[in-house]
Amino acid sequence: MNKFVLESDAPGVTRVEVHLKRSAQAKRLSLRVSQLDGRVTLTLPHHASEAEATGFIREKATWLRSHVARFDAEKPVGLGSLLPLEDQMIRILPGQGRRPRLVAEGLEVPGRPEAAGARVAAFLKEAARDRLTAASDHYAALLGRPFTSLSLRDTRSRWGSCSSKGALMYSWRLVMAPPDILRYVAAHEVAHLAEMNHSAAFWARVQELYGPYRSAREWLRHHGAELHKYRFAG
Repeated sequence: MNKFVLESDAPGVTRVEVHLKRSAQAKRLSLRVSQLDGRVTLTLPHHASEAEATGFIREKATWLRSHVARFDAEKPVGLGSLLPLEDQMIRILPGQGRRPRLVAEGLEVPGRPEAAGARVAAFLKEAARDRLTAASDHYAALLGRPFTSLSLRDTRSRWGSCSSKGALMYSWRLVMAPPDILRYVAAHEVAHLAEMNHSAAFWARVQELYGPYRSAREWLRHHGAELHKYRFAG
């Protein structure tokens, strides 16, 4: 068995899938709920039985449902929607012209209403590229090490990465986070140009580039999943 489903017949009660992972290093059973997508993983020692695993999951059922429920509600983006952009909530409004435009009242989006979500996503990606390129250039200059390329994706497992060849990758959804969070992720990935690990030396580099970073890490841990609830289907 590699997955257990915690069912319920009660209306409004969350159905939870728990993925089982055996580990030679595990000393006890432990549950983890991903802060990015709500995926639940139960890590258990090799000697633990399936009966122990299912019993442990049922004991934690109330805790599990309360943590997973907040990942369930998706937020489709369209005309009239509210959307986070940097440090404010903006409303998506009908607009004129060829491109979305930020105004005092919100983001004006021209074209067919059913295509508004896709046009908002394109606007966010362009804004994310501008801001992440500027932040990465800034921190790379401070570090004295250039990066080779910068790409954007819609990743759920990580907010950014740095390859051994110096290629930076970021989630474009960072543009919806407060600006200091975006800058922290940029500093984090640029620091990998010098330290391709998460050692004490690496975190010292992050501190040198960005400054105190723990609050930014905590923001992503506790609030980052909210950014993945927004859906931009055209």
